[in-house]
Parts: sequence; C-alpha cells; structure tokens
Amino acid sequence: MGAIYRREMGAFFTSGVAYVFLAVFYVFSGYYFYNDVIQSGFTDASPLFKNMFRIVLFLIPILTMRLLSEEKKNRTDQGLLTAPIGLSEIVVGKYLAALTIYIIAESIIFVYAIILGYLGDVVWATLLGNYFAMLLLGAAFIAVGLFISSLTENQMTAAVFSMAVLFVCYLSSSFTDKIETKWLNDLVKELSFYDRYIEFTQGIFNLTSVLFYISAAFLFNFFTVRVLEKRRWS
Repeated sequence: MGAIYRREMGAFFTSGVAYVFLAVFYVFSGYYFYNDVIQSGFTDASPLFKNMFRIVLFLIPILTMRLLSEEKKNRTDQGLLTAPIGLSEIVVGKYLAALTIYIIAESIIFVYAIILGYLGDVVWATLLGNYFAMLLLGAAFIAVGLFISSLTENQMTAAVFSMAVLFVCYLSSSFTDKIETKWLNDLVKELSFYDRYIEFTQGIFNLTSVLFYISAAFLFNFFTVRVLEKRRWS
C-alpha cells in the first residue's frame, strides 16, 4: 500500500492535478473567507464552511478522475491487478493519496484562524468542529469519486459523472417536500450529505452523522474493490 500511495502522490504533482486543485481551492476559500468572515466583522468562520460544500463538490471529481480511469486507458491496470498486492491495498493507497492532497488544501483554514486571531477571539471548538466536518465530507466524496473513476477509462467522463452524483447528494434534501411516501421521505433525509454537514456548521456534533460519512467512505471503497476484483477475473 505504501508503494501505491507514494506513486500516486508523485503522480498528483507531476501531472499538475495537485497544483490545480490546491490553487482553485485556495482562491475560492480565500474569496469566501474575505467576503463572508472578514467583511462581517466577526471571527465566526461558519459561513465560510457552508459555502465550501459547493466548492468541494466540484473540485473533488478533478482530484479523483484519473486515479483508476487513467490506469485503464493506458492499459497499466492489468499489471497493477496482477501484482502481488491485495486489491484493497491498491484502493486504499490511491484513496489515501487523494485524501492527503485534500487535507493539505483544507489546512489553509488554520492560516485563516491565525488571521482571525489578530481580529478577535477565535472559538476554536467551533472552528475545529467545522474543519472535522469538512474532512469527513471530503473523505466520503473522494471515495465516491474513486469508485466512479474505476468504472470508466475516460477521465472527463469520470469527472462529469462524479460531479453529477455529488450534486444529487447535495440536492437530495430539497426533494423531500415532493415525496409523499413517508418512509421514502425519511430515507432521503437520512441520506442527505448536505443536511448532515450543515449540522456541524451550526455547532451541532452528531455522532450519527460522523458514522454516516465514515460508512459512506468505507462502502464506496468496498464497491471499488469489487469492481477491480471483477476486472481481475474478466
């Protein structure tokens, strides 16, 4: 797994994907930090985190689109699949590499916290809670993107399809008022990535939501392993 992780980390930077992802992330987070936090005159960074959900939604597919689709396109996937390494190690290695880039991007929040510290008292419990929520969201979304990347050899198809799926995750709760069947309505609410994320930005720590994001990450990584397993024996 370590070799896969190092290989993917190197590929992120040599391909330029990491630089693009980090640059766009910093530009948009800086914009929202200035407009929603600095301009407000308060040290509460919650408005920044609320807006970053949509940015993460569109950026993560760029981060994950090449992880497995490129292997398939370049026909290097067969060598990888027949290597003396478990499929779960391949998936986890690639997943952790993408998650590392995401954490590097998200950690700009601590720079913003230092700036806020000069303007007033920073409520660290709220800031760290929001940071943790954003980390959980990214972990789940990266797993979704990795799974979709395993289904195609076209990077753009993987990116667009991932954005579409994540966009549905974002909008799912807005459909509930149109669903008359109670059990289905309740199910859609329970599966709402956005509603669970917003809870954290409002200062609500819900262990169920933590388990939801961790379970989503685990489940989609499991699906990815199954896709590779099927390809190995096809």
